[in-house]
Amino acid sequence: MARRTKAEAAATREALIDAAEEMFMAHGVARTTLEQIARHAGMTRGAVYWHFKNKADLFRAMLERVRMPFDELVQEIDDPALTESPLNAIRLACLKGLARLEQPRYTRVHSILLYRCEFFSDIDPIAMQEEIACDIHEALLRYFALAADQQELSVAPEVAADLMNTCLSGLFHDWLRKPDAYSILSRGETLISHLIGLMTHR
Repeated sequence: MARRTKAEAAATREALIDAAEEMFMAHGVARTTLEQIARHAGMTRGAVYWHFKNKADLFRAMLERVRMPFDELVQEIDDPALTESPLNAIRLACLKGLARLEQPRYTRVHSILLYRCEFFSDIDPIAMQEEIACDIHEALLRYFALAADQQELSVAPEVAADLMNTCLSGLFHDWLRKPDAYSILSRGETLISHLIGLMTHR
């Protein structure tokens, strides 16, 4: 009985996040109330407060569902031999991340963060974007440092991390403005391969 109740609570929480995602996308974060989210999910506002302290807590839970820690992307690569080269690990992990961004939920939530979220109460979209960017940059720097140790890099790890981070960020922001115009995975594969080639010892 307890196990079923726990499962039901988890399902309720997910349904509320789903509803928030849809309402935030449709109306913007600041203009969406917890009452509207609850109603859209077919629940009461009390159900929202049972699972989340406030709208900021709910917003962060929505972001958490689409987090892509770089190390986890590397670990998802099926063949360990493919990650023996740090540069290849970077390339493959980046491609896994870009493929995931093309999934509707990932596209929608990142669109909300960038284009549908204003500064509101304790929701700071700029700080949240900066946190994600810093996590990616730190991971890239670690892997590029490993590549330098293995004599793979022709530039300093810091320069390589900045170049890759800037490339990914520019690609990401451009694509989110018009996600139906092209495949971020297809374009990203070409850009990432060329950029890594330019930074590799020949």
